[in-house]
Amino acid sequence: MVGTIAIGADRARERDFMKAIVTLTLNPAIDGSSEAETVRHTNKVRTSNERYDPGGGGINVARVVQELGGEALALYMAGGATGDVLDSLLDECRVPRRRVPIEGHTRISHVVHERSSGKEFRFVAEGPVLRETELADCLAALEEIDCDYLVASGSLPRGVPEDFYGHVADVAARRGARFVLDTSGPALRAALDHGGLHLIKPSHGEFEALVGRELDGPDAIAAAAKAFVARGGVEMIAVTLGHQGAVLATADEAYCRDVPAVKARSAVGAGDSFVAGMTFGLASGMTPREAFLLGMAAGTATVLTPGTQLCRREDVERLFDTLKQG
Repeated sequence: MVGTIAIGADRARERDFMKAIVTLTLNPAIDGSSEAETVRHTNKVRTSNERYDPGGGGINVARVVQELGGEALALYMAGGATGDVLDSLLDECRVPRRRVPIEGHTRISHVVHERSSGKEFRFVAEGPVLRETELADCLAALEEIDCDYLVASGSLPRGVPEDFYGHVADVAARRGARFVLDTSGPALRAALDHGGLHLIKPSHGEFEALVGRELDGPDAIAAAAKAFVARGGVEMIAVTLGHQGAVLATADEAYCRDVPAVKARSAVGAGDSFVAGMTFGLASGMTPREAFLLGMAAGTATVLTPGTQLCRREDVERLFDTLKQG
């Protein structure tokens, strides 16, 4: 696989080799977005500028890796007529894919931007119930795939036990892959208790829930994250703080960085884009700090685009340069 994003201050240096990335999405979605002048109850709400994208955490990660010049295989569980639509959307994006069939229908989510107020309304479906045999098929599919980085992103669908990502971590270890996990709540705690994680990316609120206390400011978050890494179970933690920036903690350092001021249009997919940018950077040979800044650039670039559209490469490169110079 070839990664071509420049990392030098003058963009003269480029990475010519990129390690293989596979993403896992247990609960993908067809993500629709549109605009309306005003969102009202009871009355019909006329929309315009409709857009449909393949979505779900891991699929979004694969889309961003592709946008940055790399390639990631998207492994996902999908079924029903909507599963076929998801397949076609991925093919339109030219994202390499492998589908694990399920009996239930793939969910459809929708985002509506209200022009009169600038507010965004997000309707997120819960998705199908997964069967035990379908989960076994998913793990079996992972056992057949060679990769250097395995990225699992998203909450657990109904029917999936809380410790499922621990089983995924075992598969990654057997396959010699570094396991990147972006989830929250009991699923994240169970995976950390199990261990074998390379990187996790909680939000500020998710990290506070994880440590069981409020953390006031980046310095407090950095100290808590570094202490958390020292406990074992995960090698790196990146905590995203929205417009306040992000924090990176490894065994060697805790690093806080603010984010360039931008005019946000939509936050949809910003966290997934961060994970994609950072994983792409690590797979391309960047240091953890460089990859962290690339993740911040990708996440910030995504808020510049409307609805379910993700980041544009030119925005990522521009913001990456800005972050490196800050």
